[in-house]
Amino acid sequence: MQRWGAESGEKLPLPSCACSPSGRILAPSARRFLYQWKAECRFSNATGREQVRFLDRDFYDRTEIMRFDSARGRYEALTPLGEPSAEYFNSRKEALENARAAVERFCRHNYAIDGPFAHGRRVQPAVTISPTKDNPLSPRTLLLCTAASFYPREIEVRWLKNGLWATEGVFYGEDLHIGDWMYQTQVMLEDTPQRGDVYACQVAHASLQTPITVQWGTALLPLPSVGHSCALGGSVGGLGEGKEGPKVCWEGWPR
Repeated sequence: MQRWGAESGEKLPLPSCACSPSGRILAPSARRFLYQWKAECRFSNATGREQVRFLDRDFYDRTEIMRFDSARGRYEALTPLGEPSAEYFNSRKEALENARAAVERFCRHNYAIDGPFAHGRRVQPAVTISPTKDNPLSPRTLLLCTAASFYPREIEVRWLKNGLWATEGVFYGEDLHIGDWMYQTQVMLEDTPQRGDVYACQVAHASLQTPITVQWGTALLPLPSVGHSCALGGSVGGLGEGKEGPKVCWEGWPR
């Protein structure tokens, strides 16, 4: 039984379940189960030539049961269910050699093909503001700024109130990988709006020449931005939404 082609580096079909050292298939106890096999390449920098790790991982019903880590050089069982498979693959010299060689043959080989595309890819975020209330009787309002469908992952999201950076009542969510090389993040501002208050969410990203600024409130005001005294007008009240586009600039606005 072999996971990696000795010459081409192509992955061969995965056995449907764990195997004993003798090659006997161990039948799962559940009638329905999910078995996953994941191959991962992890790079420590942007060149793909330093500290490359190859991981070969097996999951049973969302629990990782066995792993090959090129940093350790052998298959390791993470649960009792993974012990037969780990013992089996470790006993096969060719299987270990193929897995150890995957750093060069699989990871760096594919990086040379896909790396230029990945580093050059830029997708602008779609930015929206959604107001909500935890308690209808409370005067406090939650403003949720969502930056969605952007690439690369690095992004800066900041809240402003009446043209000044907001520091209190700001909560940051995790960056989520939403598939198709896209990410999403959310930043919440909790405050008690007064008549005339204007809130804005400003997003800086590698895909943008200037930051996106989306406003929410009773009037549009000039707002500071990174690098230039310009801001992008958004909608007034309700749901604010914006993409990079025409900007209105005000000279001398304090940063």
